[in-house]
Amino acid sequence: MTTDFSDLGYKGYREVWAYQEEQLAAMVRAKVSGESVRGQVLFVEHPPVYTIGKSGHAANMLLNEAQLAARQVECIPVDRGGDITFHGPGQLVVYPLLDLDSLHIGVKEYVHRLEEAVIRTLEAYGIRGERVAGATGVWLDRETPQERKICAIGVKCSRSITMHGLALNVNTDLSYFNDINPCGFVDKGVTSIAREIGHPVDFEETKTRLREQFRHIVLTGSDQENE
Repeated sequence: MTTDFSDLGYKGYREVWAYQEEQLAAMVRAKVSGESVRGQVLFVEHPPVYTIGKSGHAANMLLNEAQLAARQVECIPVDRGGDITFHGPGQLVVYPLLDLDSLHIGVKEYVHRLEEAVIRTLEAYGIRGERVAGATGVWLDRETPQERKICAIGVKCSRSITMHGLALNVNTDLSYFNDINPCGFVDKGVTSIAREIGHPVDFEETKTRLREQFRHIVLTGSDQENE
């Protein structure tokens, strides 16, 4: 499948969500009509926002409406899988719009490939990313009291075409996660590349590294290590 990569820069969550919905609908129409479907992968950084997925629970947002307004942060219910998470400056968000049928994979394998692309990206910083059974995303120090999440993943599929995606904490202000139970967990921490290595990193460099891994692993399935 031919796939275009786009860097949207710094854009509001609602604007990018609406764009994804438009593109998804157009891709579904093309697929139903028997036309070729061209994939898209969007890279973006959002202003501060909380989003809560279809399986989320309002109790995992620890701020009331007045407190959210005071912090000038929205909490938006969305149609992806998963619970509540945060998006904001210093976080690399990737939204793939891909036809899984063209890749000859299902949703489970797709999510596995997203995780693997992040794991390989983290290796460049000397960070060992891992999977946790029953908890989508990429984690550090699995099955220890220090277990913490560095990348959240939540997707939606319509006729096997994907939207939403992953959020990798690069230089993210992690204090925003103190106001939620991230992904519904009350006993697990959140981290970033910057926190793990002790200093901010070049955001554009991380973007380039993740883009390369995405091409290599998600789009081709090459060189994966299955767990």
